[in-house]
Amino acid sequence: MFIAPWGAPFYLLIMRIWTKALIAVCLPLSAAAHPHVFIDTGLELIIDETGQLTHVRVTWAYDEFYSLLILEDFRLDNDADGILTQAETEYLTGFDAQWVEGYNGDLVIARDGVVVPLSGPMEPTATTENGRIVTTHLRAVEGGGVPATGLSAKAFDETYYTYYDMTRPVTVEGGSACMIERIDPDIDGQLAQMQ
Repeated sequence: MFIAPWGAPFYLLIMRIWTKALIAVCLPLSAAAHPHVFIDTGLELIIDETGQLTHVRVTWAYDEFYSLLILEDFRLDNDADGILTQAETEYLTGFDAQWVEGYNGDLVIARDGVVVPLSGPMEPTATTENGRIVTTHLRAVEGGGVPATGLSAKAFDETYYTYYDMTRPVTVEGGSACMIERIDPDIDGQLAQMQ
């Protein structure tokens, strides 16, 4: 038997090396978080005559690939003309409005830093635009409403499975004195701070 200069039998060294290599190969690699679904988002903030935010209408325009997967899974638009029949539209409507308990719809509305509780989705709609599924749903402010001052709205997924981009209109219905200010994230500044 060959003995290595440091006193261990050679076959034990080989076994240790192979064992470490096998463990390294078999261990799951931590996957970097990245989105799988991309959604262009729009909001309509609905203000009543007393200046209270009472509802938010949310628009989601899914990316082309995800839209294709949904249409194929549901066996819709079989003629591939990009136009759904009335029956297909009815079948598709609400496919993204079946939420599990506790899901916030990836939308946080806050007033002066306090989260405004919203209902689940109501009045869902669905259509297609240029090969993309576009849906809307209405959410009520629980408790009747909150003053429409100092509000912020963020559409985001904490797990980063879905990427939301506010590229569709953000509007106010009612409340003519309301002003909207869009604040884009400072990605470079946040990366510098993180480092």
